[in-house]
Amino acid sequence: MAKLRHVAMVVKELDTTAAFYEKVFEMKRAFEVKGTVVYLSDGVMNLALIQERPESSSATGGKLGVHHFGFTVEDFKAAEETLTKAGATYAFDLGNPDGMNYERKWKDPEGYLFDISVKGWYGALNDAAPATAKEKEKADAVS
Repeated sequence: MAKLRHVAMVVKELDTTAAFYEKVFEMKRAFEVKGTVVYLSDGVMNLALIQERPESSSATGGKLGVHHFGFTVEDFKAAEETLTKAGATYAFDLGNPDGMNYERKWKDPEGYLFDISVKGWYGALNDAAPATAKEKEKADAVS
């Protein structure tokens, strides 16, 4: 089953924005490429902050804000068959296929960009952390 584990945003002030999410939401830096991208994690999700680059707007689509999102999948081939049958179109691959952060980019029928990845992204878990006893008790009380 696919899991949403990655959201990428294009920002004007990379370090300032990263510091904001670290301070306000206690996110941790999982990985960074100075001046290019900072990967933050809450322990389950990866938030990639991408530095705006007006001179190369093809990389960021020439806009600020949410750029794309990503799902971990168990198997590229099975996921691709499902995506193709549902009307998605393959865009391109990004990263080292043998390493972390390798993603296959697709566009949904509306043209929105998203990723699928088998290994996931820095700081993102394939499965959510098990609930604590208190969280489980609270969830059981609601259902």
